[in-house]
Amino acid sequence: MRWPRSLTLRLALAAGLWVAAGLGAAAWFVTDVAIRQVEAAFDARLTALLDAAAAAVAVDADGRVAVVRAPSGADFDRPFSGAYWQVAAPGGAPATSRSLWDQTLPTLPAGAGPGIRLRDIAGPRGDPLRLAERDVVLPGAAAPAHLAVALSLAPTLAEIGRLRTVLALVFALLGTGLVAGVVATVITGLAPLRRVRRALAEVRDGRRERLAIAAPAEIAPLVAEVDALIAANRTTVERARAHVGNLAHALKTPLAVLRNALDAPRPDVAQARTEAAALDRLVQHHLARARTAALAGAATSTSVAPRAVAEEVACALRRLFADRGLDISVAGDAGVRVPMDPQDLTEVLGNLMENACKWAAARVGVAVAAAGSEVVITVTDDGPGLPEAERDAVVGRGVRLDERTPGSGLGLSIASDLAALHGGGLRIGQAPGGGVAATLHLPRSTATGARSIPPATTPRTGTT
Repeated sequence: MRWPRSLTLRLALAAGLWVAAGLGAAAWFVTDVAIRQVEAAFDARLTALLDAAAAAVAVDADGRVAVVRAPSGADFDRPFSGAYWQVAAPGGAPATSRSLWDQTLPTLPAGAGPGIRLRDIAGPRGDPLRLAERDVVLPGAAAPAHLAVALSLAPTLAEIGRLRTVLALVFALLGTGLVAGVVATVITGLAPLRRVRRALAEVRDGRRERLAIAAPAEIAPLVAEVDALIAANRTTVERARAHVGNLAHALKTPLAVLRNALDAPRPDVAQARTEAAALDRLVQHHLARARTAALAGAATSTSVAPRAVAEEVACALRRLFADRGLDISVAGDAGVRVPMDPQDLTEVLGNLMENACKWAAARVGVAVAAAGSEVVITVTDDGPGLPEAERDAVVGRGVRLDERTPGSGLGLSIASDLAALHGGGLRIGQAPGGGVAATLHLPRSTATGARSIPPATTPRTGTT
């Protein structure tokens, strides 16, 4: 059996089947009990008439059984009325009611058994009768007399037929009402899902940004997950736009330099090659960022130790800035881990630490510490610092507060984007010595089954 695809129809059909089965069983039981009660009442009346007939029978002076008075309680005088009595003594002709006319009842012989015997027989005209008979011992009689009373079953059978019809109609109406109630309940219960569908259509058409509807507790998590999915998709689109903007901004300067090198009277091929290599690095960098953004929201199964990554980046930066003799130190808890791809963490710390090295006078410090469910990584320098009004703007895409310093203005923006991508954040503040303190907040790894990945062997550092 193939169920319909409509959930409403499925529930209605299931409810209809259960209601039909339950009410069918209940109707059979109630009808059977009612019919048994009607039949028992009929037999009780028949037995009472038999007792009344026994009281009206006596033995006359000749020793014959005779009816002293007509039994009451039924129409025994009208011919073929459906109510009959008959009494017979051994060896004598039976005495019958006037209603039997010239007929007799097919009774059992006297002495067939003690007590009252009930059975169905055919009447004088073939109509169904219910017969009650018994042996009675009359005072002065030589042998027991056999007494029988019969009533027509036609009125009782008609009453039972009407009872069946009424009960069937009642249970049919009750079942219809129950099924209609279930269908109405299902339609009402599924109304929130229809509201969700309409809200999704409005989101698709751009008439609303998210579902934002009040839903019952059963589907509230579903609505929340859909809203989260919509928000994630919107974030992905915005991030893609940001990547395109970052790439366009980063390509602008190398392209201008490349054009000038090739447009000169004597083209500077070496400079053109250098800029072409820079363009290739930028393209590869943003392709990697696009792949990372495409995986946003995916559960990570790796973890990495921030201090180990910071030490790798520091080793590379000591070689890069060897001519300045910078003191680059890394301290903190080596055991804490973050659920982040090592290459991503290397790029974040590389951008922050390289930016600190560019502006530091003599010292750059990195501190790693666990704070509850977070890992806090602080990168400080002893440079000139940054005014408070410019601290929020410096993480914007392509923002360069000093055009004399080489860079594309993308390093801090990329670091902030990557931190947010992994559930963290980046805050720019003031170091105790007056320089800049870049504080990176990342969620702490708590998954016991996460794979531990060593830091990247070749740190990637960006430019700011």
